[in-house]
Amino acid sequence: MLAPTGTDQARHIRLTSHPSAGDAERLAIRWGEADPQQRGPLVGSTRNPLQRNVIGAHSGSYGVYRALAVAAKALPRGHRADLTDTLPTAPIGPYPAWSGSGHIVSLDPFGALVAELFRPQIEQGYDLRPTIAVTRAHVHLPEVREAIDAGRLKPDGRLLLDDGSAVVTKVALEPVWWLPGVARRFGVTETALRRALFEETGGMYPELVTRSDLEVFLPPIGGQTAYIFGEPRDLANPDVDLTCRVHDECNGSDVFGSDICTCRPYLTHAIEECIRGAQPASHGGRNGVGLIVYARKEGRALGEVTKFLVYNARKRQAGGDRADQYFVRTECVAGVQDMRFQELMPDVLHWFGIQRIHRLVSMSNMKYDAITGAGITVDRRIKLPDALVPADARVEIEAKVAAGYFTDGEVPDAARLGSICGRSL
Repeated sequence: MLAPTGTDQARHIRLTSHPSAGDAERLAIRWGEADPQQRGPLVGSTRNPLQRNVIGAHSGSYGVYRALAVAAKALPRGHRADLTDTLPTAPIGPYPAWSGSGHIVSLDPFGALVAELFRPQIEQGYDLRPTIAVTRAHVHLPEVREAIDAGRLKPDGRLLLDDGSAVVTKVALEPVWWLPGVARRFGVTETALRRALFEETGGMYPELVTRSDLEVFLPPIGGQTAYIFGEPRDLANPDVDLTCRVHDECNGSDVFGSDICTCRPYLTHAIEECIRGAQPASHGGRNGVGLIVYARKEGRALGEVTKFLVYNARKRQAGGDRADQYFVRTECVAGVQDMRFQELMPDVLHWFGIQRIHRLVSMSNMKYDAITGAGITVDRRIKLPDALVPADARVEIEAKVAAGYFTDGEVPDAARLGSICGRSL
């Protein structure tokens, strides 16, 4: 049952399960404030419902597994994380783009420094969780080893080691959506966004429509991981050569090497370019820094089941798999060609303080337009070499080029798609 309370009747409706007495414990969030104390921490833990000041819960899609662990009594209800020695291995920020309401709306700029910045609130009993983690690691790919054997890369002993492994800084980022900013980014009203999120998740988050006073949403989706080759601080220096790729997840190709698409070849080619870009000139490098951002948006954010259904539809259609039917079959099955959009993608680049990308390893106009539209300069775009395109992925490349990838072309019109699908789109 919903019940309006006091002046809330004119502004929003509150659930009766959220008594007004909790307002005294609930910390305010002032999105866009440069001072973290003025901005306030995000309280998404379910340990004390009266303290919660966001919709949803931490860990994105993994929050459901946490619920299973609690139900199975493997995890104590209300477990509180011990954040000792968990701070970033490399400092990142703060940068000017962290403040204001326009540059970052889909992640928490202060999410990596919760244990440090909000120690007073933690000591007061607030259960705060980081939404960003920064660590160091090595990555070892056979394609990098092949590049060394072919003489395209030379180990330098610092960034690229003799065994073919590359030293990286890894950053994991969970999604944090400031709903007013997300709505503006997509050109819709906040009310329309909230209602769509509520309805299309089967009413999973009633606070989206009952608590307009809560403006931050922790969506149950995958986040992103960034791999930095070189010094993280150099990402924010427009005078340091930056090679960058923003890559959307493709499990079949990235992990298992499926040859129906170009995802892994483009990813490994970008990693090679990032290593070379970050290496010293004495080893054939550009004395710069490299960045790979890996976003969990499987199958153009349509999901892997839909992607495999589209594979079947493409292969079984009359005349076989054809470039002119590539996007058509996707839209026939999913109703849309691509749900990744890219409006939120530049946020992570702003978080790193990036102002200029010297070499963007991408053929996607959607990504390029989103990045440049966010005020970041792109000097040059690097296409995937033809020699790296698998035979079965030629259809994909031909279709993308025909649809406007790396050009100013247009995608197929909806009327023609509708007639091919046998329905009106």
